[in-house]
Amino acid sequence: METTTCKVVISQPMYFPWPGMLEQIHLADRFVFYSDVQFARGFYNRVQVKTTAGCVWMTVPLAEQHRGQLISEVKVDYRKNWQSDHLNLLKESFRKSPFAEDAIALCEHVWSAGHLTLGELAKSSMQVLSDYFDLTASTHFCDSAQTGISGKSTQRLIDLAGSFNAKTYITGHGAAKYMNHEAFEKAGIDVVYMKYQCRPYPQPWGAFTPFVTSLDLVANAGKAGRELLCSGYISWREFLHERTR
Repeated sequence: METTTCKVVISQPMYFPWPGMLEQIHLADRFVFYSDVQFARGFYNRVQVKTTAGCVWMTVPLAEQHRGQLISEVKVDYRKNWQSDHLNLLKESFRKSPFAEDAIALCEHVWSAGHLTLGELAKSSMQVLSDYFDLTASTHFCDSAQTGISGKSTQRLIDLAGSFNAKTYITGHGAAKYMNHEAFEKAGIDVVYMKYQCRPYPQPWGAFTPFVTSLDLVANAGKAGRELLCSGYISWREFLHERTR
């Protein structure tokens, strides 16, 4: 149990995710990798990369999948050298970027570990990005499986957040589809939604887009990119009101 109140983010691990995920990490005192939940199609093993032909998906192939598998159980398929494909794609995307070597080095560090599962690979990718931007100085990471807290859906999220004495639960916009805000409030936890600023930075290949891998922020802004991770959050009531206007 935490001895002080804190802000908590609980999220599935994602492979080199977009800068918005780093902004959630930046705001959190405690970031919980929600890796012992069922894998579904999404952004867990893929992310967009900006190229001369537009944005394309960079996808980690998966092996031996079956229905009901947890993210922590899904295995990475190494029968094909997908790391080489990703490297070539990133080198082409970043060939005009001043900090391309930094971005490539982060990837090679993650790949060199040979993580067997998607959960471990994705967590590692998020942690090296956080280290690069010095986010780990104020945000502590843990995995939901390590807490010993079971359960389902909203109640498990409440129990996880409560185990860290959280008073604020920070979440992304997709949670609005299922979040029971009142249940959090009854537990003494405020739910807030990200208010993304999506601050632009110099980015080649056409109009700026924030919806690409954070490696793009590394390659084009370097460590100064941390200053662009400046999003805040708003209460759930205000967020839902804005969505209905």
